[in-house]
Amino acid sequence: MNDETREIDEQQAADDWEAALAEQAESDAGSGEQTGSRSEGVEGGGAVEGDVRPAGLEGLTDDAEVVDDENLNLDVILDIPVTLAMEIGRTRISIRNLLQLNQGSVVELDRLAGEPLDVLVNGTLIAHGEVVVVNERFGIRLTDVISPSERVKKLR
Repeated sequence: MNDETREIDEQQAADDWEAALAEQAESDAGSGEQTGSRSEGVEGGGAVEGDVRPAGLEGLTDDAEVVDDENLNLDVILDIPVTLAMEIGRTRISIRNLLQLNQGSVVELDRLAGEPLDVLVNGTLIAHGEVVVVNERFGIRLTDVISPSERVKKLR
């Protein structure tokens, strides 16, 4: 994704949030609830007494429900942005050596040439792959995708 596309996506997300907040402010004003910051109208920054609302936890029970994979609706999370990173290797370096790096310096990584890259989503390993070039652009061909059950085990 290029910088221009990323900026457009970020602007769209900001616009969506702004519209949602405006909609909520209108509905709060229409129902007679206070809007604005908690310290509004109070000297010294104290909270406005009428602005505190109880958490809606009435529907929660101690019984854990088992959700079938068939009934799981993933449409809710499909548009959530995540960070996808390809990692060719890592190394530890002292700040002294880091400050001595300049153009043309070589940094040795902890991987051997030809080893697969790691594909990370929000810092979690999900696959391994190899570098490819398509239309003069770098890409990655996935060679091994980690199963969802293995990913869940690593989270625990």
